[in-house]
Amino acid sequence: MASRVVQPFPTPQARQDEAVQKAADTLGLTRRMRRNRKADWSRRLVRETVLTTADLIWPLFLVDSQTARSPVAWMPGVDRLNIEEAVRQAAHAADLGIPAIAPFPFVEKSLRDATGSEALNARNLMCRAVRAIKAEVPQIGIICDAALDPYTSHGHDGVMQGERILNDASVRILTQQALALADAGADVIAPSDMMDGRVGAIRAALDASGHEEVQIMAYAAKYASAFYGPFRDAIGTNATLIGDKRTYQMDPGNSDEAIAEVALDLEEGADMVMIKPGLPYLDIVARVKDHFRVPTFAYQVSGEYAMIVAAAQNGWLDGDKAMVESLMAFKRAGADGVLSYFAPKVAEKLKAGM
Repeated sequence: MASRVVQPFPTPQARQDEAVQKAADTLGLTRRMRRNRKADWSRRLVRETVLTTADLIWPLFLVDSQTARSPVAWMPGVDRLNIEEAVRQAAHAADLGIPAIAPFPFVEKSLRDATGSEALNARNLMCRAVRAIKAEVPQIGIICDAALDPYTSHGHDGVMQGERILNDASVRILTQQALALADAGADVIAPSDMMDGRVGAIRAALDASGHEEVQIMAYAAKYASAFYGPFRDAIGTNATLIGDKRTYQMDPGNSDEAIAEVALDLEEGADMVMIKPGLPYLDIVARVKDHFRVPTFAYQVSGEYAMIVAAAQNGWLDGDKAMVESLMAFKRAGADGVLSYFAPKVAEKLKAGM
């Protein structure tokens, strides 16, 4: 009968050798970054950046029409709205928890002239829409551009003398436009023209007219960008624009200049600042937020929206995931909020527990 071999307990040295061998087999890592990514609950627990409906501002396009909606050809999924439909959509935004909307007008060609005089009309499309929305949805914030390009026959943000855009004469008109919008009930005036000194002039005029509580969100760093094309189609200025806007909008190659522009607007009384466009200028968003520590917003412009939608329609990427990822990028860069045409769709997903 064969004798049974009794195995001795491993010696301390043997156990140590085994542990060393196991550590060698498993790389001997003491910190594994993937541990926190192992499950959805853990990923959510350690997430550094969170997107909420409170981060969203919804840009809307207005049109003076009996038809409730008319599609914007270059922005699939986006419509121009008549005033009644804009009121309904403002109520929908409020129900979703979106804090503010930003309406933009499509102005009939017959109402446009060299100085943008329709911008000063207290009964123009914008002023009537603001009054109607405030009457029915008082809890929603309304952010209104001070800009002349929807109203000028040449498509520029100021008045022209020959081929020159006149700064000071434009500021005087923009100031009157801002007052008309504030009188109509606008909560925030957003000068988007990039004329020098316009924030200070608008702030002084608002205060002198009893609108001390009307805020200013300055388009402080607005670049002369190729990404605005679909927006210009939406408001009808593509066909009217003479030349380009490089003499007043910023050079895409400049970063320090953005810091100087923001500093000036804050000195002149801006309550919030905006960078436009968004995704191509996340470095500017980060610099501005890090440098000034003031409420900083970014505009995910029409070209950014159109690229994502077009790629999704062609099956080249997951549109919903790209939409959310792009908005998260703004938050990660330091933006306090984002103007985005995706706002209602994202808000609906967030409300559903995305």
